[in-house]
Amino acid sequence: MELAVITAQQVLQLVLMIAAGAVCCRAGVFKPAEKSVLSNLLVYLVVPAMVLDSYMVPFDPATFRNLLLTFALSTVLLLLGMGVAWAASRGAQPAARPILWFACAFSNAGYMGFPLIRALFGEEGVLYASAFLTMFNILVWTLGVAVLSGKAEPRQVLRSVVTCPCIVAVAVGLAIYLCRIPVPEMLSSPVGMVGDMNTPLSMIITGATIASSDLGRLLCNRNLFRTLCVRMLLIPAVGLALFALLGLHGTVPTIVLLLEACPCAAITTVFAIQYHTQEELAAGAVVFSTLSSIVILPLYALLLTTVL
Repeated sequence: MELAVITAQQVLQLVLMIAAGAVCCRAGVFKPAEKSVLSNLLVYLVVPAMVLDSYMVPFDPATFRNLLLTFALSTVLLLLGMGVAWAASRGAQPAARPILWFACAFSNAGYMGFPLIRALFGEEGVLYASAFLTMFNILVWTLGVAVLSGKAEPRQVLRSVVTCPCIVAVAVGLAIYLCRIPVPEMLSSPVGMVGDMNTPLSMIITGATIASSDLGRLLCNRNLFRTLCVRMLLIPAVGLALFALLGLHGTVPTIVLLLEACPCAAITTVFAIQYHTQEELAAGAVVFSTLSSIVILPLYALLLTTVL
């Protein structure tokens, strides 16, 4: 129950920041098109700094074992979600299947998940969340791109994975953590301060996305509600049932399940535009799954405390 209450409080704080971003966008403080600049800042600087900062802690064998467990559970849960999404997308029109599958399969763990996990579990939680995001990015840039594009060039996929800022930050962070490399405060302090920008910046971008969307028009897409039900209800429920059957409980399973229960990945709209497919469905899935998460995430956290 305590986790649910804390989650509700943190989600409310996130909502207030989302509202601030929406108001700024509507008031013309920045144009909707300019949110891509903020998004690039987040992806290429802020999130890697936050991930890197989470590894600048003393080595602890128990924490390292939990980190390995997070990698394993994240891989299992992400692949399970992709399988559920594939089955759910079979009934849709062929043209809508790829983006519907992508929207259902991949959560907004970076924008929505990281701020929530940091608020609930602190820096150790961010350390485990970085493992989830690593596996997430690997699957997005391999299987995700292959499904949306209808083809996959191994060299291009490999380049996308190894140059992903978050994965690079994880690799550098792991080297610092495992080799116990001391990082002077002159470097660690600014890295931490830049990483602290993640929560407000990601929520402002989310607010700008909502403010710049025609919500009424987006609701007209008939595949939208299928996407919302699968992403926000079915996949989290299947993941929770699997972990409960396996007898998994504690901090690591809870973090992985919460990250997988987040709304549709923000990159869904980017890929829809890039591959010229179902742009309205992609935008509607991101916007309305984010709005629905305001209610669903605290309820899911309550369910976690009951089942796990």
